[in-house]
Amino acid sequence: MTARRNFLLVAAMAVSTAVGATPAAQAAPEPTVWQQMLAQQPLVHAADVIQAEVLRGTDAGFAGISLEQDHVALWWKGAVPAKITDAVERAEAKAPVEIERARYSNAELRAAAAVIDARRGEKSPVHAIKIPADGSGLVLGTTSTAATRQLTTLVDVPVRTVVEEPLAPVSRQNDSPPWKGGATIVLGGTAACTSGFSVRTGDNARYLLTAGHCGNPGARVTDPTGEFIGNIGAKHSDHDILLIPTGNVVNQQYLGNGDSNTTTPVQGWGDVYTNEILCQSGVTSARETGGPVCNIKVLFFYADREDLVEGEQMNGQPAARPGDSGGPVYGPSSAGGVIAKGTVTRTAGARIGFQDFRTASRDFGVYIPL
Repeated sequence: MTARRNFLLVAAMAVSTAVGATPAAQAAPEPTVWQQMLAQQPLVHAADVIQAEVLRGTDAGFAGISLEQDHVALWWKGAVPAKITDAVERAEAKAPVEIERARYSNAELRAAAAVIDARRGEKSPVHAIKIPADGSGLVLGTTSTAATRQLTTLVDVPVRTVVEEPLAPVSRQNDSPPWKGGATIVLGGTAACTSGFSVRTGDNARYLLTAGHCGNPGARVTDPTGEFIGNIGAKHSDHDILLIPTGNVVNQQYLGNGDSNTTTPVQGWGDVYTNEILCQSGVTSARETGGPVCNIKVLFFYADREDLVEGEQMNGQPAARPGDSGGPVYGPSSAGGVIAKGTVTRTAGARIGFQDFRTASRDFGVYIPL
């Protein structure tokens, strides 16, 4: 039996176990979004093995990684180094992997994106520069194709333009110590946002991670009743993340409706991949929908100074709402609970922009202990 057939059998068994036995005369029910996310976990784990090797520097030809229906696709330009092929072999113990030919590497496309980014100006109709995982070229999100045409001639890679609404910032009612993710926080006495994740640094200092546009360093942060959490510390404006120093935190996040006390453990953090399905648990969305917003599919990684990840809610529902800013973006943990993936930054209808956790780890040296 091939590796792919093995993977499909295991995934099918996982979904079947989750939904229970079905009489032969009846069609099997469609798996829930959460079951689909769990079925993706072998693909995510396989992608993690390859990503770890890429991050060690063996990445000259690396274009991207995407999660396909029954395998992981590794897009590569040119000859694949031995260390990468070794990583692929190790990854295939978790899920099938196919190496696909890419026209351009991620490094080449980021260099081209930097040229466009430097020339587009503050009032440019181009509001996003995106890199597809397959290394085929750049995608520019714009409000005017005609006004964008000159920018597309600045680089020697294919540039596709998409006319779309820009993602805009999206600015549990009474959390208590130890502070958790997914709760309402008030910054500077005015801005109501959502706490993201409880994080630590190497010296065991403890913080809440949330969106940078919610406040500025030194501002006082409380819960909605005025209970003091901490004063804003380090901030990375371009990446839209900040830390709130506060010693009394716990690796838990809220999951239920706006007034729910239901929490779940956060079992560490993980990288994000194209086509991965995720959820976000901002306060406003939880209040309006009765729970988290799920079935958010990762589409693009941005190649501008914000370096965001773009996803889309696949049922056409609003991906995020005002007040969700900074809230947790997450996937399931195979061991129960969730895995931190990022924090909410922007939204436009069903589309969402969020900052991935790896960027926060790189900027601030934070992690989530298991």
